[in-house]
Amino acid sequence: MTATLPTTLRLGTRRSELATTQSTWVAERLRALGHQVELVEIVTEGDVNRAPLASMGGTGVFAAAIRQALLADEVDVAVHSLKDLPVAPEPGLRIAAIPVREDPRDVLVARDDLTLGEIPAGGVVGTGSPRRAAQIEALGLGVQVRAIRGNVGTRIGLVTSGECDAVVLARAGLARLGRLDEATEVIEPVQMLPAPGQGALAVECRESDTALIEALQALDDADTRAAVTAERALLQALEAGCSAPVGALAEIAEDDDGSLVISLRGFVGTTDGSLELRRSHVGPYDRPEAVGRELAGVMLQDGAADAIRKPDGPRTAAPQLRTETPIATEREK
Repeated sequence: MTATLPTTLRLGTRRSELATTQSTWVAERLRALGHQVELVEIVTEGDVNRAPLASMGGTGVFAAAIRQALLADEVDVAVHSLKDLPVAPEPGLRIAAIPVREDPRDVLVARDDLTLGEIPAGGVVGTGSPRRAAQIEALGLGVQVRAIRGNVGTRIGLVTSGECDAVVLARAGLARLGRLDEATEVIEPVQMLPAPGQGALAVECRESDTALIEALQALDDADTRAAVTAERALLQALEAGCSAPVGALAEIAEDDDGSLVISLRGFVGTTDGSLELRRSHVGPYDRPEAVGRELAGVMLQDGAADAIRKPDGPRTAAPQLRTETPIATEREK
């Protein structure tokens, strides 16, 4: 066990603009607590491989290299987008803090300030997410969903270049990059549930670094941790990876007696829109994993396994759009 803190904390991050922005946000809060922090950039498989994420295994392609650097003592702390992390714990590592969450909803960036419902039939909507594709198809709007890759700037560029009529992105990513004014619609969860953990960051370190774990816990937000724990427990109980067509959103609310509860909504569907399953569940604040598992049980009884076994429909099998220059990838950002 390491009972003392390093003089300077080496914080591992991906090189993308969004990843470094998120890591800088965490670093600034650690500096405000009196720690010295330096950022260490790490290239992940998801950054160099432009194949569809599902073909690379989906889960963890952005996190593996950073976690290896942690285990090899090349960095002391890592910052991940929580939705990119596998739900199973990584041996030897600990998520020591989950800071307060950004707005987890998705947004549309469209030509001519269109909303999702205003895109004409046959219009092209770009997304790299089977979850988003499934929910767009389930709305029955008659649009074409096209599989795309790339960082935030590259994806928005597909709209300005005319290759897509719109793209769907996470609101949190645009907010952190200061580009929220480019969104033409914030998509409400009743239409599109976000990915489990979307909008939340995970601050990870080695399990043996007890002093560092204690220091990082100052960044932890209890409500955010409870909500995302329920969402990820749902995903785990469904036995679906982070690239599966699964959406979830947990919110903290007060029960009639004034006690805190977790209200969890879940979505499972197929990317061709042929199956759509939405269910909800409310449970105790102090049992977030049980809330997620119980909702998963209901969804599995109602047919969720059929959608998870059939994640690919004809829409997401469409060819990827081409870009002129190599792109640094951001899953669902």
